[in-house]
Amino acid sequence: MTVPSSRTRPASIGPAAPPRAVVVSAAFDVVLVVVFAAIGRASHGEDVWGGLAVTAWPFVVALVLGWLVVRAWRAPDAPVRTGLAVWAVTVAGGMVLRAVSGQGVQVAFIIVAAVVLLLFLVGRRALTRLIARVGRR
Repeated sequence: MTVPSSRTRPASIGPAAPPRAVVVSAAFDVVLVVVFAAIGRASHGEDVWGGLAVTAWPFVVALVLGWLVVRAWRAPDAPVRTGLAVWAVTVAGGMVLRAVSGQGVQVAFIIVAAVVLLLFLVGRRALTRLIARVGRR
């Protein structure tokens, strides 16, 4: 049995993406979740800025949890490997946090949130991949 040297990472951990790519990807995710909350507030005629933090925090906390559970820093822009898992944790966790904090979790809202966050969290990763591939050509 070989022991990894202090200069290499164990294969089970896998290489991390460059720090800049991780920060940019995480920032995009947070911005998109906040945009989702702002769109929701605006579509219901609510003051966007007055209650944005209240609406967004459950999903932002769940997003961070998703990043940790998935170890998204290893492949932050992978649509399937990272995007789908982060999306699932963000939607499920966000709904649980909304429910325990006394915010609404109607079926229609769950469906809309799931679809919009799928487009935002997975779609932006797919678009990032497509742009990177085109740029390499």
